Amino acid sequence: MRFDQTGFDIRCEWGAAGVAELADTSDAMIIVDVLSFSTCVTIAIERGTIIFPYRWRDGSASEYARGLGALVASSRREAGDGYSLSPASLMRIAAGTRLVLPSPNGATLSLAVGRAPTLAGCLRNAAAVARAAQQIGPRISVIPAGERWADGSLRPAIEDLIGAGAIVHRLTGARSPEAAIAEQAFVTAQPHLRSLIAEAGSGRELIAGGFASDVELATGLDASDAVGVLRDGAYVRWSDTHGS
Repeated sequence: MRFDQTGFDIRCEWGAAGVAELADTSDAMIIVDVLSFSTCVTIAIERGTIIFPYRWRDGSASEYARGLGALVASSRREAGDGYSLSPASLMRIAAGTRLVLPSPNGATLSLAVGRAPTLAGCLRNAAAVARAAQQIGPRISVIPAGERWADGSLRPAIEDLIGAGAIVHRLTGARSPEAAIAEQAFVTAQPHLRSLIAEAGSGRELIAGGFASDVELATGLDASDAVGVLRDGAYVRWSDTHGS
């Protein structure tokens, strides 16, 4: 039995398995990693940069960046005053910067999609990414990335479910039950968006590590009209490739 949610325009499924199941039957894929890959892409793209997603956070990222003539983002704790997977670190990024952004979740899923047009979605650009996706076609799959437990297994993260639901809420078309549940999660959470995500596991982890500003930025609903679209292995701004 297939789980590709055929028969519905708007689909939603978790993580790498969701990408594998839905990509072949979707006109567009939206990767949702609210804390923090998709939020980082949105902030950076808005400032005129090019983001190269990369799966591994090891020495190979630097080698990959050198081949592209790009900088490489550090982990949050190693970044200092440089760029990292912290959205706050990218608020000051210069236009024209080429940045490799390693991420085991959002970047990995972005690169796994294959031929389907791939967009980076989050709370900050929920309305904008929904508009862009519907310009591509009616069959849209929204993929909450989730996080990882220590053993590497998927940890469903409520911020990604809520972020996916915020995008679904702005799409038109018949929703699968999975997409409808994500939408209802957003509708329920919206009045208390920032406090709910701050009190959830991922939010607490960031705040305890000194990254409360990242949670604040990531929960800025519809704060941006920038949409990152994956082109030749890099996220660039949708308007730069589609004139809209």
